[in-house]
Amino acid sequence: MAAQCIDQPNPPPDPSQLPDSMLDYRVQTGTGYVISASELDSVRKFRRAANYIAAAMIFLKDNVLLERQLTFDDVKPRLLGHWGTCPGLVLVYAHLNRIVKKTDLDALLVVGPGHGAPAILSCLWLENSLAPFWQPYTRDRAGLTRLITKFSAPGGFPSHINAETPGCIHEGGELGYALSVAFGAVMDNPQLVVACVVGDGEAETGPTATAWHGFKYIDPAESGAVLPIVHVNGFKISERTIYGCMDDKELIALFSGYGYQVRIVDDLGSIDQDLATSMEWALGEISRIQHSARSGSPIIKPRWPVLILRTPKGWSGPKELHGEFIEGSFRSHQVPLPEAKTSEEELQMLQAWLSSYHPEELFTIGSGEGAVDGAPVTDLLKIIPDNKEKRLGTRKEAYAAFQPLDVPDWMPFGIERGLEASCMKTIGNFLREVIKENPSTFRIFSPDELVSNKLDAVFDVTGRNFQWDVTSSARGGRIIEILSEHTCQGMIQGYTLTGRTALFPTYEAFLGIVHTMMVQYSKFTKMARETDWRHDVGSVNYLETSTWARQEHNGFSHQNPSFIGAVLNLKATLARVYLPPDANCFLSTMAHCLKAKNYINLMVGSKQPTSVWLSPEEADRHCVAGASVWKFASVDDGIDPDVVLVGIGTEVTFEVIAAAALLRKHLPALRVRVINVTDLMILGPHGSHPHALSDEDFDTLFTKDRHVIINYHGYPIEVKGLLFGRPGVDRMSIEGYREEGTTTSPFDMMLCNHVSRYHVAAAAVRAGALFNQKVSIEAHEKASFIMHLAQKDREYIQRDGRDPDGTFDTPVFEDAMKEQKK
Repeated sequence: MAAQCIDQPNPPPDPSQLPDSMLDYRVQTGTGYVISASELDSVRKFRRAANYIAAAMIFLKDNVLLERQLTFDDVKPRLLGHWGTCPGLVLVYAHLNRIVKKTDLDALLVVGPGHGAPAILSCLWLENSLAPFWQPYTRDRAGLTRLITKFSAPGGFPSHINAETPGCIHEGGELGYALSVAFGAVMDNPQLVVACVVGDGEAETGPTATAWHGFKYIDPAESGAVLPIVHVNGFKISERTIYGCMDDKELIALFSGYGYQVRIVDDLGSIDQDLATSMEWALGEISRIQHSARSGSPIIKPRWPVLILRTPKGWSGPKELHGEFIEGSFRSHQVPLPEAKTSEEELQMLQAWLSSYHPEELFTIGSGEGAVDGAPVTDLLKIIPDNKEKRLGTRKEAYAAFQPLDVPDWMPFGIERGLEASCMKTIGNFLREVIKENPSTFRIFSPDELVSNKLDAVFDVTGRNFQWDVTSSARGGRIIEILSEHTCQGMIQGYTLTGRTALFPTYEAFLGIVHTMMVQYSKFTKMARETDWRHDVGSVNYLETSTWARQEHNGFSHQNPSFIGAVLNLKATLARVYLPPDANCFLSTMAHCLKAKNYINLMVGSKQPTSVWLSPEEADRHCVAGASVWKFASVDDGIDPDVVLVGIGTEVTFEVIAAAALLRKHLPALRVRVINVTDLMILGPHGSHPHALSDEDFDTLFTKDRHVIINYHGYPIEVKGLLFGRPGVDRMSIEGYREEGTTTSPFDMMLCNHVSRYHVAAAAVRAGALFNQKVSIEAHEKASFIMHLAQKDREYIQRDGRDPDGTFDTPVFEDAMKEQKK
């Protein structure tokens, strides 16, 4: 008995049992509904047709209009799809269509349960939003047959909503991000309402839990609104959901605490009247909040609407099978009749299920008297907006809204060569101008670290947009700071995919929190680029700072450069990783990334003052090339070297330069070439990445046969992976972050990870001795002496608790400087 109880739907409590104070949260039944009889008839027929198509998409490979009895040959050989969420999604879609037609609303739909693709695709076909993008999916028998038979099959739509789905800006394959994406989409889109369906399974995720606060970062004077619709159907793949086990009072208390006005929609007998009235109420509340803000009298802490929609899992599908509940239980989550291809019983149940929608009443059979064979009947089309651009599947915000940034010239922000400057402070000054030039198409999303990362110059021209703070509300603001990397990432996705550009600066160690979100987004971008109808979008731009190399004060927990590797694993056409060595190179890189389209850009840099090695003009040429010989630090401009030293990253490049100076002092006979790599992707074999050097250019830069000592900011295996496939990689040694660190001094971090000047110099002596007899005679002695210096510095740090004086003074190459002055 207990098991059967678990499987049964959880009915909502009687409204009469709710306290009087909570009755206002519910739509009253009986009278006062806003939907007309004609609209109601059209909505119901639309729902029946969409549910029929959705179910047929999972099962049928033939006989798509059920014009004869089903046979096993009509059933697909492999049954894929998720039925359980579809009826609820169809219900929401039908009512959004109705209200868009009635009010001329500008609306997008973001669907959290991305596996409910059959529901969305069926609705898109009914409103004729597939054929404009995918010509074979015409609104007739041929298009319907293709939609049903090719779903989840080679050559057709996949089982999840993705970038190939018109109107989609969120895939939903990895649950938790729909709500934050929706909030990002409405920012700086003041006329737009995004209806966001959040499944009760998705509602259990950490990202969704924080995203409920997203409306507190929406200024109704400058942005649109999100209408969250929490679809509570009680079950996920094989278990009850948390929200499904919460009664109305608990849900009302939860969402009231978040700051929402709550409406519960659950009267199955009058569900269409209930939902129509609730949607109009919600839009009325949104309009009231926006009107107040836009007329100069903003509501303090406005309470935005949220709808709690309760429907049974798999509603309208099979009720029971083998004595176990299907509708209203987890068994309807995916394929309710898994043996329909081989079981006569299940085949007959499928026949009965599909017949219950009466497809003969919903689709035209034959083409007489101007009718289109297989097309939906006129009655169910009455709720579809007449204006094709207003339909949920054809909104340009979802596929053709890109607004390029007006990126100012970065050269005037450049720093004189030879000085010291913080890359982040310099970038902050530049971003201040970017915001001034782009007051409604650029935002910065940061997990509460903008000042810590020394980007606070932006506050000269803008503020933080936090509407529940009395000092920030009703003031707009280009900066969103929330201590949730997930929410920042989701908002950036929504903001970017609807045409704008954003920056995500954060501590290096914690960007990995959104690793899988970034990967999911990259997959969406890849598929979008493979369509011929999705337009360009701005790049998603990550700015890693507070890196492990200067996180010695926070300790080991704050040292993690692994996000670089996550980006390197992406499709080469999407991935870009930059490690600019100084402030001027960072300016050039930032300007480039803000202009770039369709990429995942990762920039890694330091917030501490560091040497400016290149003039603005030199930095620009260096960044265009991706790597270059730094003649000032090389012997004889790097001609005919015995060894090549390479720096990739700000602090580790400083150590390479310091090593070159050390070698000039203690071993002047060693001929050294110093190279900096700022674009990590040039290292891969030719053809592996659009930026990868040709073999000839690679050999010209790194030589054909000399040993190459690489000092890298991240994990050495990343560079090893890039270089794999290049000839002669056995002559290259790579040092980087070794997972060694604690609360110590900056230079001790270099020492304990073997990227200090001493480690570089000693390796250079040993490698160069193989090609220079003068060096080989004293190589062991010099290398031992250099490492002795390292030990002395380590002892000093342990004894005095600080780095030796002059450790980070910029090395001066007097002979090279004299030659340059000449």
